[in-house]
Formats: sequence, structure tokens, C-alpha cells
Amino acid sequence: MTAAGTLYLVATPIGNLEDITHRALRTLAEVDLIACEDTRRTRTLLERYRVKSKMISYHEHNEHERAAELVGRLQTGTSIALVTDAGTPGISDPGYRLVRLCIESEIKVVPLPGAAAFVLALTASGLPTDTFFFGGFLPARANTRRTRLADLRTLPATLIFYEAPHRIHHALSDAREILGEREATVARELTKLHEEFRRGRLSELAAHFAHEEHRRGEMILLIDRTILESDLTVTENESVLARVNALEAQGHDPRQALRQVARELKLPRAEAYRRLTAERNRRSPES
Repeated sequence: MTAAGTLYLVATPIGNLEDITHRALRTLAEVDLIACEDTRRTRTLLERYRVKSKMISYHEHNEHERAAELVGRLQTGTSIALVTDAGTPGISDPGYRLVRLCIESEIKVVPLPGAAAFVLALTASGLPTDTFFFGGFLPARANTRRTRLADLRTLPATLIFYEAPHRIHHALSDAREILGEREATVARELTKLHEEFRRGRLSELAAHFAHEEHRRGEMILLIDRTILESDLTVTENESVLARVNALEAQGHDPRQALRQVARELKLPRAEAYRRLTAERNRRSPES
């Protein structure tokens, strides 16, 4: 019986083609087949290092069918390297389904270390690195994105997201409203010619990226776990009225202020309004 092949998970550069390990290059040269997200992108890397291994496409649109096909080849002894366009396979890129099928089929899976954009961004962000949460891409739809942020509001970790250039301003604005004022970093075009780290408060970053000329390249948004003292949000034991008044003083209209307090307390808006009304009634002089 033919011994099964091995699936190698090979991290590739996220921009600068020099950021690849000797082991990764040797593996790519030795395997029978390279499964890649975009054969054109991978060909550029292989030609740079004179690697001549055969390629086959493996991306989100053919993942279901191609994963089963690749497992079949692995079972007959073929060795396969899985790569994505940039970074580590499976990190916001195709790979999970194939790895899962290999494990279920008792096929050996070997990960090779290498670049992961969110790790690079975190280490240079200046934000706490001891505990972090990587959330992939934030939802594109505003309501879903805001709900996602609200779910993470009390998580005691640095929050990390990938974001598209045309949505970065909206993501920052929503984060400021839902999470409160926090320190944050936007990392852009990592390892490339125009690499940039923009650091500041969420409100400052939202203002910066409101200008279209700043919204270019691949972006990573990192947000501190700590709400700044100047913008502490309401808790169960604090005054809903005081928080609403504070938000109105910052320029929110009464409805916006009440909606935000309801989100902060994770209450239905009707319940937040009931508490607000009760507090106002308690503070009003008796007629």
C-alpha cells in the first residue's frame, strides 16, 4: 500500500519577497504540487527563487471540490504545499477545510512558520501584546459591524481586525461610538514601500481616514482594551441620565445618546428609556 503524502502549510511574504525562509523555499521546490490561492501571484514568487514545482488553484470559490481532490492525491502519496497570496494559510484565507479533511483522513499536516500580517502589526503597534483578539475582517454591513463591535466591548484584550481601505473610516467611527474613546493603531502596507503606522485615539484616526487620499493599501486596525478616562462609559451601577447628558454635551442628539447608552448596557432601547425617565422623575422637584 502506498504511504500517504504530506500536506505542508507554507507561509509566504505579505509584501517584500525577501521575507521567506530557507525551509519554505526548500519545501516548495521539493513537493510534487503547490496548491495556491492565485497561481499568477504565486508564480511571481516561484520565478524569483527559480522554483519549478507544478501549481494548482485552491481558493474560496473552488475550496469544497478542490479540497476533496487534493486529499485524494495525498492519499496516493503526493506531497502538497498549500500557500495563499500572502501570509499564513488559514488566517483569513483558504486552508481550514483542507486541513480538517487531512486530519480526518489521518494525513500528516506540517506547518512552516512565517509571516502573518496581524502579528507584525501588533508587535509594532505600541498597544498591549499580552492578550489579544484577532477578529479577521469586520462585517461590511454597518449594522452587523456595530453589533460585532458591541459584542467585544468588554473583552479585556487588544482587538485586531483586517479592514478594506474604503471601509476603514466607517470602522473607526463605529468603533469610537460603540467602544468609547480608546488608543488605536492603523497599520498600512506592511513590509512594502509605503509602510505606515498611524497611532492615536479612535476619534483622531477616524478624522484622518475620512480623507480619501489616506485610504490606500491593505490595512489592519488595532484597538486598545482600555477606555480612556475622559470617556468612561456607563455601567450597571452608574447613572443613565448622567451618561446621556455627557453624550449630548459631546454633540450627540438625544436619540443618538440614548441609543449608545442602550448599547453600552446591552439593554433594549425601551428599557434604557424607562431608566432615563425614572431618573429624571426622581430628580425633578415635586409639583
